[in-house]
Amino acid sequence: MTLLPTLTGVGRLTADPELRFTQSQKAVASISLAFNSRRLNKQTNQWEDGDTFFIRGTVWERLAENAAETLAKGMEVLVTGEVRTESWEKDGQKYERPALLIRSIAPNLAFAIAQVSKDAAGQQNSQGGQRGAQPQQGQQQRRSGPPPQDDPWAVDAAKGYSDEPPF
Repeated sequence: MTLLPTLTGVGRLTADPELRFTQSQKAVASISLAFNSRRLNKQTNQWEDGDTFFIRGTVWERLAENAAETLAKGMEVLVTGEVRTESWEKDGQKYERPALLIRSIAPNLAFAIAQVSKDAAGQQNSQGGQRGAQPQQGQQQRRSGPPPQDDPWAVDAAKGYSDEPPF
């Protein structure tokens, strides 16, 4: 088994996520990212941009749908994924570029305010939730059966759990 390098970093979206669906109705989104280094020039006391690394990322299934709904061009994000090499041929010429298979992505809360809510469809099927299964505003969606035992946020009124965070 080949281990691919993992990238974890802070980048900026260079375009809105592009959501599409495969023939088997799996969601996939392309996310263009730019990573750059900034340094404080001690002589001028000004921040200076260094080199920039551009990479195209891919997210799948429920994460793709959530990213497309949540993220937008210009947002600074925290991202983790495996670096791969995409290769293709066009007009007899072979091309390669780095690509990122994104495992997690979120807005950087140093520059944005996020309102987090549980994704009921994503919880039911991990990343394979059904499209359009989101509750309408002001309406809570309930799953049948007990909450998972390892979910510290779960509320079970019959057993007296509270809505307070577990910390």
